[in-house]
Amino acid sequence: MNIPSDLKYTNDHEWIRVEGNIGTIGITEYAQGELGDVVFVDIDPNLSSLTAGANFGTIEAVKTVSELLAPVSGKVVELNSKLTDSPETINADPYGEGWMVKVELSNPSELDTLLDSESYKTLIGQ
Repeated sequence: MNIPSDLKYTNDHEWIRVEGNIGTIGITEYAQGELGDVVFVDIDPNLSSLTAGANFGTIEAVKTVSELLAPVSGKVVELNSKLTDSPETINADPYGEGWMVKVELSNPSELDTLLDSESYKTLIGQ
């Protein structure tokens, strides 16, 4: 299973990649595997900010719907519009083209509360 070492992870299986003051957020390979075939991603197109730990949308697979929880707080700067027409991109490339939202971090210290790759591997039993 692919668990990139340059990302931070939540206990709820979201990841964040930080470049400068911008965080790119998605769900992990483990999460998409547990969900199965992703058929719909529901993130409000007018979403303007995230609050760490708060719901920012849902992801729907064939058999279940799961909440998306923000790993950090900040101003939303971009949504992945590709997911509207191709939600299966999350299954094919969860750490690349399957990203969900980009956010300008308002409190970078929140990153310190997230898991590194080794801690995430332990969480999922890898």
